[in-house]
Amino acid sequence: MIRYDNLKESLKTFSGAKPFDHCIVDGFFEDDVAKALESEFPDYESQDWFFYNNSIEHKKALNSWERFPQMTYKAFSTLQSEAVTDLLADALGDNIYVDHGLNGGGWHMHGEGGNLNPHVDYSIHPKLGLERVLNIIVYLSSGLKEEHGGHLGLWGHDAERQAPGELIAEVPPVFNRAILFNTTQNSWHGMSRQMSVPEGVYRKSLAIYYLRDPAPAAVQRGRALFAPREEQRDDAEVLETIKLRSDVSTSSSAYRRNT
Repeated sequence: MIRYDNLKESLKTFSGAKPFDHCIVDGFFEDDVAKALESEFPDYESQDWFFYNNSIEHKKALNSWERFPQMTYKAFSTLQSEAVTDLLADALGDNIYVDHGLNGGGWHMHGEGGNLNPHVDYSIHPKLGLERVLNIIVYLSSGLKEEHGGHLGLWGHDAERQAPGELIAEVPPVFNRAILFNTTQNSWHGMSRQMSVPEGVYRKSLAIYYLRDPAPAAVQRGRALFAPREEQRDDAEVLETIKLRSDVSTSSSAYRRNT
């Protein structure tokens, strides 16, 4: 199902990459598997999706195992197997755990207007109390082109402002490409280019996150912390959405502020 040779080779470049530890794996799944996974996504208009629709994020997500068709179910099961986690633990130099509940992971889908402002992910799992340490995102849209946007941006960290600094890298969402990155290194990421797509074209991805025992200095962040884009820095509505979104007690009120 997974091309382990590709994964192993790419993991050699993981440690020390800039602006934080990461690597890109092209041809992550076997070709027939990737095509099957792409075809199993629900329709964009399906009522099964949870829609994050506000000024800092515009995406649909679904992480229910009972909704996953056969190939998708197998893919997530494989990504949680020791064959994968042992490789990842070696690359990280740390023991890791899987999150069977796929909190924040699963299927993600962006259409016209798709957006994800720069952000750092939640650090402590809301139910397991473990620290999130690694993301894998696999892009599965064969019809997506360079001009459609949706690139994953990786930003440096501005320590003075505690905010994203310079955009260091952009990763186009090429079909069957995976990106793996450490989430404990002030790892600002998001869409560097918002989506502009013709009808019927979407940015589809599988996302899975891995956990570790909390480091002594682990940031106690229960929700993702977003940053405004340059043109949003003085926008009161955006800043209020970011504030609500980052607090466990108020985040649910921010998810759908545009609906």
